[in-house]
Amino acid sequence: MEKKKIYYSLNFNLLLRKHWFFIAIFPIILLAETFPSLGATGGILHPEWTVKYLSVGVIFFISGISMTMDELINAASSYHIHAFIQCFTFICTPVMVLVLTTILRFLFSGINVWIMQGLLTVSCMPPPVSSAVIITKAIGGNEAAAVFNSILGSFIGIVISPILLLYFSGSTALIFMLGSMLLLGQTVLIPLTVGIFLKHFKIIRSTKSLPLTFIGQLILLFIIYTTFCDAFVDAKDTSMTAVDIVLSIFLVLLFHMMCMYICFHTSQCFPWYSASDIVAITICSSYKSLTLGIPILRILFSGYSHFSQIMLPLLLYQPIQIMIGGFLAPPFKLWMISNKNRMKLLP
Repeated sequence: MEKKKIYYSLNFNLLLRKHWFFIAIFPIILLAETFPSLGATGGILHPEWTVKYLSVGVIFFISGISMTMDELINAASSYHIHAFIQCFTFICTPVMVLVLTTILRFLFSGINVWIMQGLLTVSCMPPPVSSAVIITKAIGGNEAAAVFNSILGSFIGIVISPILLLYFSGSTALIFMLGSMLLLGQTVLIPLTVGIFLKHFKIIRSTKSLPLTFIGQLILLFIIYTTFCDAFVDAKDTSMTAVDIVLSIFLVLLFHMMCMYICFHTSQCFPWYSASDIVAITICSSYKSLTLGIPILRILFSGYSHFSQIMLPLLLYQPIQIMIGGFLAPPFKLWMISNKNRMKLLP
């Protein structure tokens, strides 16, 4: 009997150490719901600085010292990966959501049209510059490809996303492109370049002894907390009904899972994608940026009486995509192990 207790205790401790990140998500959300003002924009933790600059910068610095120059050059030359991710992000996703919202409006005449408009705006957003990289790295996917496409998609999105929103909304969409490019340079390119430089010239020789994955997961938990804090504060400050919130959660879940499913199974049809490539493609193609999305929407829809309802799907998308990525990481890892011998044939 004593041996059984020790056995179960050891198994529980092992499970806790292995999956502590996914277990910690629930208390983090509860903490955000209890003390939303602490981590909301303008709060004590000042996420507009600590997340926007510090956290994202550390994430890409870690990516820089984790990769070699050859890996980044190889990722930059993998045009077939970039083509899939960028085309799916800026062409396939908006078309899919346009068809989905059209069908929903036809079937349910009383559905909230502003929530539908909000879902369309989400579909036009570029991939995020941090969460997609962290989740891809946590699963063991092609981190270099995730980094490259997050940066590439962000720069493309500065131009393409407002154009797509202009087409869907019929309004004038402007974004301060120079300011956004400078922000991406400060928070992404400079930390990434410094990390690669330190690794390439052997100033940092080895990262095996450094708890980089643990640090990245702590940063992601901090991002989750501040994101939920903003979501809870915005929900309290607006006149959104419970029906609006439930509808938005359902549609965002449906949209995100649909994108992940299509990307995952479609990319397997091409023999030149390895298992790690497929993971990067699935994550980067289905994730959307809150950092660029909020400024675009504030410029485009500022002054609209239904602005909060339009913004709601985007605010929900960020925490939902991180949570789903966290929960799907273990089965994704198992899939990668069972498909590690998948041949990668160049096109």
